[in-house]
Amino acid sequence: MNFIDLFAGAGGLSEGFLNQGYNCVSHIEMMPDACHTLETREAFYYLKKRKELAYYDLYISGKISRNSFFSQIPNSICSKVICCAMSKENLNNLFNKIDSKLGGKELDVIVGGPPCQAYSLIGRSRIDMSSDPRNKLYLIYIQFLKKYKPKFFVFENVRGIVSAGNGQYFNDLFLKLKRAGYQVQGKLLKAEDYGVLQHRRREIIIGVRNDIPINNNAFPFPKSNFNEFKNYTINDLFYDLPPLNPGETNNNYISNPSEYLIKTGIRKDTDNTLTWNITRPISKHDRSIYRFVIKFNQKNGKNPKYTDIPRNLQSQKNKETFLDRFKMIPLDAHSSQTMVAHISKDGHYFIYPNVKQARSISVREAARIQSFPDNFYFEGSRTSVFTQIGNAVPPLLAKAIAKAIKKFVM
Repeated sequence: MNFIDLFAGAGGLSEGFLNQGYNCVSHIEMMPDACHTLETREAFYYLKKRKELAYYDLYISGKISRNSFFSQIPNSICSKVICCAMSKENLNNLFNKIDSKLGGKELDVIVGGPPCQAYSLIGRSRIDMSSDPRNKLYLIYIQFLKKYKPKFFVFENVRGIVSAGNGQYFNDLFLKLKRAGYQVQGKLLKAEDYGVLQHRRREIIIGVRNDIPINNNAFPFPKSNFNEFKNYTINDLFYDLPPLNPGETNNNYISNPSEYLIKTGIRKDTDNTLTWNITRPISKHDRSIYRFVIKFNQKNGKNPKYTDIPRNLQSQKNKETFLDRFKMIPLDAHSSQTMVAHISKDGHYFIYPNVKQARSISVREAARIQSFPDNFYFEGSRTSVFTQIGNAVPPLLAKAIAKAIKKFVM
């Protein structure tokens, strides 16, 4: 089945659909680094199909340059990625490029979700976002539905979209989706119900074209498989990764993959190339706070409030709100706190649970929390990659959705 991914980011949604055998016609994304990540992932699937992944490993391990690598990848693979802003002014240009890719074939699925900052409950609690232009980007998404009339669509966003603008945007979105010719239903899905070891909630809206029957109102939402993964913990996610200090890199596995890693496909037995296992440097002051947070959590079974931190380590004037500024991820927890793009600015919300290391999680550890496989290579700076990871849809959640739609069709 052919699909396009709108507001694609690093391709978390695409990864789930590609994993299930769907063919991506186009990924549309405006951030250059994310577009390079998408190109690299398309090259991975091209080489995987040809059983030539050894060449891919040479590239991600740094043994050949990007130019050398892509000189062996057909341009038709890279051109699936359209680096362009989603806007009314760019619509005709985007439609022309997608039309040329489709070559008269039908589009089966559209997936994607506009940037979520304008709908975020956290964002709205900090500043007034009522005039943010991103509030209306869903109108661009609907233009693609009207143009291509796919059998299905998947619209993903934060749960705050339901209440943003006192429900105005969500109600208008539903009305316009139905007028575009679709039967529509929305659900709040929990990522941990689909194997993701992370407390993450996302509003998923699925549309089925009006000419396709839905028996007993059974929309193609995935069924929870929480029981299959309920006994795994963060330790199962991290334990084969080497210890690190702040600002260090170590791309060497220290053990075989855990049962959880193999079951989810995050790391396969044949995966020997580890990338992006790099941590950010931190100040001595912040490292002292991290040590206090780790000891406090391990003693009390919870993270401290900012006002619990020793006064000589407190540097923030605001001691009334946002007191959960520092959080450790317990190894024995079934899920981590929600991964957010703010991790690109600092790692205070994601402290690794080891006093000797006293650091925030590495890029690869963040990617694993989001359920990206280890063979998924991100392009760009450390800051850019953290942003790509934080904004992504967990691939395991996307995989469950893709599987449910495929089963619905069959």
